[in-house]
Amino acid sequence: MHEMSIAQSLIEIIEEEMQKYDARILRSVRINIGQMSAIVPNALSFCFEVITAGTELEGARLIMDITPLKGCCHACESEFEIKDYAFICPACGSTKIETIEGQNLSIVEIEVA
Repeated sequence: MHEMSIAQSLIEIIEEEMQKYDARILRSVRINIGQMSAIVPNALSFCFEVITAGTELEGARLIMDITPLKGCCHACESEFEIKDYAFICPACGSTKIETIEGQNLSIVEIEVA
């Protein structure tokens, strides 16, 4: 389960940011998870809870937003949402598609007190 190492990395980043700003209480963390990032949101949520249990971060909410998969056609330069993993341009039918969004994981917001 690679979600455990992802959750640990998130916690390390969060703790580093909290130290920078002398924050004591973590209320919530909002992250974007790309649709094609191979991250299982429920597993990540579980791992986040396990890692924060018994620490000062316990009780913080992990808010996850799923970023849709988007592509750009090399033939006609259209940008579009890729649905059902069909890598075909809806404008011209080309299969020369570059994925431009939906494969990443990013921290969007950390709410602290």
